[in-house]
Amino acid sequence: MSCLPLLAAALAAAERGWPVIPLRPNGKRPAGHAEEHCPGNGRCADGHKTPEQRATTSPELIHAAWAHQPYNVGIATGPAGLLVIDLDPAKPEEPEGAPDGATSLAALCERTGQVLPATYRVRTARGEHLYFAAPAGVRLKCSANRLGPHIDTRAWGGYVVAPGSTTPNGIYEVAHDAPVALLPEWLAALLAEPARPAPVAPVQPRDCTRAAQVALERECAVIAAAGEGGPDGRNNTLYKSACKVARFVAWGDLPREVAEQAIQGAGEATGLPPAECRTTIRSAMDWVIAHATPRNAA
Repeated sequence: MSCLPLLAAALAAAERGWPVIPLRPNGKRPAGHAEEHCPGNGRCADGHKTPEQRATTSPELIHAAWAHQPYNVGIATGPAGLLVIDLDPAKPEEPEGAPDGATSLAALCERTGQVLPATYRVRTARGEHLYFAAPAGVRLKCSANRLGPHIDTRAWGGYVVAPGSTTPNGIYEVAHDAPVALLPEWLAALLAEPARPAPVAPVQPRDCTRAAQVALERECAVIAAAGEGGPDGRNNTLYKSACKVARFVAWGDLPREVAEQAIQGAGEATGLPPAECRTTIRSAMDWVIAHATPRNAA
């Protein structure tokens, strides 16, 4: 592939004030050495430089980097002053009808009574990137599934693949060339680091079976122990555990409001925003109750 289109893409991003980094040709990982293989000389003489630290808007450095290799283009979102919402599809192994990122975001907007402003959008190889200007005075970090299933965000500590880049899964291209809108305050609040409340112990209602009570207590403990991100991160764990408990709700062994209250408390104890917990729990409950297998067939 010619270097010229990718050079042009890198320069176009830099002209917007978005620092760029070279990514591996036809890939999404940064070019250059990893920290564990840092030689400790040259640009790393004073310590390993992360891709975020190496990002630049200098036309001279960009020309030099893309002169001989068709590197894909990465945008360092934090230094660029961006918060990018990354919407991905549901995974093949998930149950049929599981929400993708776009569906989860629409559900979040509906439940919060909010509307997203028009903004710059990029069609990715598998989904879509929504670009927003990060609010002043707030250093938002990347997140995974915090806003809902298959919704990630890229800010400080991360980067996004810029339009003009190509991977084996497809091309990244501008879907809506609008001005970049300011991140809405309600989304910024959901993404800000909250204080971690004390865990809430599940209630033990009289009208639930022993099996349902044990399952609820077990899944609340699983949620409370979840980490920040990845496949076993807080939001993914919240969704999976809510699905497991929802079977007992569907079978009439556990009142829905009791299950939701207990799981909500466990989710908030991990630091997840209350609105995000409610959205994820209701999505899981609604899906399982609508598709639950009868008890004698489970």
